[in-house]
Amino acid sequence: QVQLAESGGGLVQAGDSLRLSCAASGRVFSSYAIAWYRQAPGKEREWVAGITYNGGATRYADSVKGRFTISRDNAKNTVYLQMNNLKPEDAAVYYCAAAMDLRTTMDPTTSQLSGWGQGTQVTVSS
Repeated sequence: QVQLAESGGGLVQAGDSLRLSCAASGRVFSSYAIAWYRQAPGKEREWVAGITYNGGATRYADSVKGRFTISRDNAKNTVYLQMNNLKPEDAAVYYCAAAMDLRTTMDPTTSQLSGWGQGTQVTVSS
């Protein structure tokens, strides 16, 4: 099992950038695909972006494609989400979670996701 902790959220203006971090504990971090999710008040949790265990492949939700970049540094047990040109509709609590493969991460309701942290709040003012 891997435990994850998100950080880096904050209050920004539309058009600004933020970089979120997802730090892992445990020696098996590099074996997992990792994904970012977000949940806005009154909405279901949605998948945002995912990355394979070795960083060789990434996928993005259409709503963030071209603006967000997911990356990982396995030496630091950390996955990042660089968010550029933020929009008010990006405001949410952002979470990361782990799965055995990238495809599995794309379903935020699956029981095969693990390591959920407490989330980090991103607020975007217009």
